[in-house]
Amino acid sequence: MELVISDAAIKWFKDEVGIKSGDHVKFHARYGGASPIQKGFSLGFSKEEAPVNIAASTTADGILFFVDESDLWYFDGHDLFVEYNEQYDEVEYIYKKS
Repeated sequence: MELVISDAAIKWFKDEVGIKSGDHVKFHARYGGASPIQKGFSLGFSKEEAPVNIAASTTADGILFFVDESDLWYFDGHDLFVEYNEQYDEVEYIYKKS
């Protein structure tokens, strides 16, 4: 699985969430919401202390973005691209089959 974060999305995490160099951001499955790849689930994120079982990750501006092995099922063979949606002023998730 590939995890890609756009520069604009990184800026959003810094400006809106207060994420800074040295922080860890975990993308995880959550019950409820809408997703094009998992019915009844959606993707969320949280600031974490230290990752344990990383399945996919990328580091940008000193920030580690990752998916834990326990959430890998959610992606169902898709890569995750995190982009910034200017119209809604929020990040959006784009899934592409590996």
